Amino acid sequence: MTSPDVVPDRLRDHVMRIAARLLALCLLPAAAVRAPGRARHTACQWALAVRFPAENLAGLTEATRAAFTSARTEALWRHGELIGLTSGHRDAATQHQLFAVEVRRTGSPEAARRRVLPPNESSHVRGTAMDVRPVQGARWLERHGNRFDLYRVYDNEWWHFEFLPEAGGLAPARLPHPGFGSVRRSA
Repeated sequence: MTSPDVVPDRLRDHVMRIAARLLALCLLPAAAVRAPGRARHTACQWALAVRFPAENLAGLTEATRAAFTSARTEALWRHGELIGLTSGHRDAATQHQLFAVEVRRTGSPEAARRRVLPPNESSHVRGTAMDVRPVQGARWLERHGNRFDLYRVYDNEWWHFEFLPEAGGLAPARLPHPGFGSVRRSA
């Protein structure tokens, strides 16, 4: 049996996908004037900025931002999926604060590392990690992200993706959580 809020959430998500795509279609003529040759990309970014007004792509490396915006353009136009950014670049102080809170919550740095890494190990601080939403967008990115060098890297974080051009289109082995094994990417 499904919970009563599942159907409204699915309906809301479906309506949002349709509305964002219709908005992108309406914005195509203006985007063609503004960015000839990149109208679909530009209209998509404008429409997604309306759908996800709080997202902030600042601080992502230029290559990471380009890969992310290209992926979500394809997701919207080809498959009608929306991909929004919940969290991208974080400065070292913010990452340190997140780690400190998790240490207090869990009782130890080792336990905290299952969810959050310290700033010197975080790909969010380097500007190459992003936490995305909604779940359907993350699923799309997991299936198609390799074409953009974007990969889900942790089993326990469906929302966390990293820009890894060195992977060459082959998904790296996924780790159980950020602090697993040797020092590596971010959370």
